[in-house]
Amino acid sequence: MEAGGAGRRNGRAPRRADVVVRRAVARDADRLTRLVRTSRAYEGPYAPMVAGYRVGPDYIEAHRVFVATDDATGQVLGFYALLLDPPELDLMFVAHAAQGLGIGRLLAAHLREEARGAGLTGVRIVSHPPAEGFYRSIGAEPVGTVRANPPAVMWDRPELLLRTG
Repeated sequence: MEAGGAGRRNGRAPRRADVVVRRAVARDADRLTRLVRTSRAYEGPYAPMVAGYRVGPDYIEAHRVFVATDDATGQVLGFYALLLDPPELDLMFVAHAAQGLGIGRLLAAHLREEARGAGLTGVRIVSHPPAEGFYRSIGAEPVGTVRANPPAVMWDRPELLLRTG
């Protein structure tokens, strides 16, 4: 349901004031996994990369994973995972129904604050190619290209740096 109806209650989209970003907990694992596996950004040639992907409770407990939810319904609108050593954005997904509502920008601002609070000056982003424009729009700077690594990743990916200051 996350991909198709997340963020909608009685036909309305949540206002930004209705969105809460909180630390993910183990019981969020299935919803986050479903959001990844049903992402339309990973359709077609990208589909095999997320087909068996799982965001497990152990991953959530080991990393800084944050979830944006509709405060009124509790529906997951998006999430991200920040790795500290080395500093990297490991995952960021926004539910389809929440696309265009500013959820990605809200998560990116939260990521910056979280990274800054951890003493990081920048965060590496290895972007899904279609998401590069979004990351550039929030200020991430291109720093290189991560070459394909078949069979895990079949395409080159842009590498960016998001400064926290």
